[in-house]
Amino acid sequence: MGAVKLKKTAFNAIHHVLGGKMVEYAGYEMPVQYKGVNHEHDMVRNSVGVFDVSHMGEISIQGKGSLELIQKITTNDVSKLYSGKAQYSCMPNDTGGIVDDLLVYKISENDYLLVVNASNIEKDLDWIKSHNSFGAEINNISDSVSLLAVQGPKSIKVLQKLTDVNLEKMESYTFTIGEFAHIPNVLISSTGYTGEKGFEIYVENKYAAHLWEAIFTAGKDDGIEPIGLAARDTLRLEMGYCLYGNDINDFTSPLEAGLGWITKFTKDFVHSGFLNIQKNKGIIKKLVGFEIKGKGIPRHGYEIWDSNHQIIGTVTSGTMSPTLKRAIGMGYVSIENSKPGSEVFINIRNKPVNAIIVKTPFVKK
Repeated sequence: MGAVKLKKTAFNAIHHVLGGKMVEYAGYEMPVQYKGVNHEHDMVRNSVGVFDVSHMGEISIQGKGSLELIQKITTNDVSKLYSGKAQYSCMPNDTGGIVDDLLVYKISENDYLLVVNASNIEKDLDWIKSHNSFGAEINNISDSVSLLAVQGPKSIKVLQKLTDVNLEKMESYTFTIGEFAHIPNVLISSTGYTGEKGFEIYVENKYAAHLWEAIFTAGKDDGIEPIGLAARDTLRLEMGYCLYGNDINDFTSPLEAGLGWITKFTKDFVHSGFLNIQKNKGIIKKLVGFEIKGKGIPRHGYEIWDSNHQIIGTVTSGTMSPTLKRAIGMGYVSIENSKPGSEVFINIRNKPVNAIIVKTPFVKK
């Protein structure tokens, strides 16, 4: 067997020229960092940075029955969307777990765009198609779309130079389709995964290089920089945002993951009966944030102990927070140990390290 050929985004050559350290991620060759994680993290928190997130999946759902299909497969209420509004949601499976978390964009009547995780594109497609008894038209357009996330407090200042759309007036989770950097039909979305003000810009692949150059020219005076996947992870973790495959998966329910706010029982969706029972009976484990009080960095899979050194849960994400300068993490613990202020211990290399359960986000915006 030869090595698996990694997919490349339309920005791949640019990352190499800029000295990006390239790694395999979800079947793609992606930049994990350029100048260093802490530096890139601080750029986004304090100025502006650009992520290539073209590995994300885009699935178009159109035609009669599109609303009914998306209502059936997602937990959030799609009927509340209007043209130009986006929504965070998840797709539950038949056992109360999560197939994927995603963004739902309402382009117009009977025209929706779902943005899903790179590693789940085929799985999601199969799942959506298996529930399409509504006659909706489903198309995987992932390979034809390039996507940049421009994030940070200076993102509006930089991007406003490239469009007539009033970015200042765009509310969070809204989007518009228009001209951007002289490129037609660009989807400009007021969304992101960092907790900072920012935008995600969707274009056809043929415009990718032009888009990159235009954004970096516009941001030159503000020291705009490319940002890798490692800083994307530290930024999202400081905000307590879930990462699929770490904090949520096929075996974690949205209620356990603290995603009750996107789980609407005012409608019928896949396995909603089970989740409704879980809501009424109460969950037995819960995703929590914690801060390490001793030395050591919590990693995915590490055990969480109570004061008697009994296992009460598992770490799902952990890092040294570049903003707080201390180790933070998230993990599932039994409900009786989930209260903020509770003392727990993380088993770091067979040593119990003291930690405190805290409310997320870790970094208040």
